[in-house]
Amino acid sequence: MNTPTDDASTSAALAGDAPDITRPEPAADSRLVAAALAEAPSITRKDLNWALVLCFLAWTFAVYDFVLFGNLLPEMAADLGWSSAQSTGINTAVTAGTALVAFGIGPIVDRFGRRKGIVLAVAGAALASGLTAVAGLIAGVVGGLGVIVLVMVRSMAGLGYAEQAINATYLNELFAQTHTDARRAKRRGFIYSLVQSGWPVGSVLAAASVYVLFPIGGWELPFVVAMFPAVFVLLAAKKLKETPQFVLRREADCLLKDGHEAEAFELARESGIDLAEQSTPLAAAFKGASLRPTLIISIAFMLSWFGVLCFVMLGTSYLTAPDGKDVPFTNALGILVVSNGTAFLGYLFHGWLGDRIGRRNTIALGWILSGLSFLALVLAPQGSFGLIIALYSSGLFFLIGPFAALLFFNGESFPAHTRATGGSIINASGQLGALIAGIGVTAALASGSGWGSAVMAWGCVPILLSGLVILGARNVDPRAVRTD
Repeated sequence: MNTPTDDASTSAALAGDAPDITRPEPAADSRLVAAALAEAPSITRKDLNWALVLCFLAWTFAVYDFVLFGNLLPEMAADLGWSSAQSTGINTAVTAGTALVAFGIGPIVDRFGRRKGIVLAVAGAALASGLTAVAGLIAGVVGGLGVIVLVMVRSMAGLGYAEQAINATYLNELFAQTHTDARRAKRRGFIYSLVQSGWPVGSVLAAASVYVLFPIGGWELPFVVAMFPAVFVLLAAKKLKETPQFVLRREADCLLKDGHEAEAFELARESGIDLAEQSTPLAAAFKGASLRPTLIISIAFMLSWFGVLCFVMLGTSYLTAPDGKDVPFTNALGILVVSNGTAFLGYLFHGWLGDRIGRRNTIALGWILSGLSFLALVLAPQGSFGLIIALYSSGLFFLIGPFAALLFFNGESFPAHTRATGGSIINASGQLGALIAGIGVTAALASGSGWGSAVMAWGCVPILLSGLVILGARNVDPRAVRTD
């Protein structure tokens, strides 16, 4: 039997004047949440160690291919009849293509997975190596059309260049699963620096392969041989596990698409992932918490690559030029050998230092000291070989070394759903910096400014600016224990 109060409430409800009662949200189905959590792989220290080895090898062989083209470009130009201007123009087009490919890989990795991204990058670098030999032969026969094919093939090498950004994303998330206490967390940067040291190792392997293989089979043979190490990496990559963060994010997205909103947000809460942003990864990288690191770190990274172009890629040209340091070519090669060893030590030092004073501060300090070292190099008198090699080595130590801290810093600066995309945008900005600096140096030399003025304006100053710009990024406590 209804009471008068019940009747009044019922009548009010039927009339649309129901009392203001807040309805509770529907409870999440614990079975769906548990099933989604069960999909996440368990990551052990053994899994992490295997991933570290594979990522190091993947990056080493990617660098091997990436550097090989620059090492062999003069010989390719001589064989195919390219002028200096044509050779420079082809390299500029390849740099632009590399940037576009490296930029595009991030959204793919955020959508399809970090492990698949590593496989794609390794396979792309291997394919680019083999096809370079074929495209070069086509260019020798059909001329301009073959050059276009060559540029397209070498642009594919941007997949290999993107390997470092994918590695940083992948290992950053594995570290979050295995370094779950402050004692282990404080060593993450140094451990990653060992992986990133694949750059000088790959560079040395590329130089050695040219020395051994070029007299046997011309410039094509080193590119063909570069394909084979990737086969081992691709086979070994089958043992890599996907990161739990990516798997859980994918499961939460599936729950949302199926209409299980309560379960998706309960899964996000229990696993520590962020579901607040539902845009595509590319759009999300320029929104919310991702906007600041995307812009600030990209600009700093781009400026630092002005220096890489001037003092790494064009280092021999600057050192041997009469209006540069006028160093004999054999001595310049000796400086480059020493600098590769210096760069290796720079990776380890900056990885170690980033674990102690913070990666942002380490990067800023390194690039400011690098800019000052190269400024002193430009001002140093010709003929002072000891001073030149000391300043050049110091400049590279502080220019290249911070990249170990920077790439790990990228992963710390983004939420899981934009981590690979943000990293790829930053990584691609380096090639954009090299492209702009190449145009700037070429214009400066064409105007008669000389190598000293060119590398000061397009190398020293941008490196200093990169160290200042990176201070605008959010600092991350290196002792913090992350779960995402």
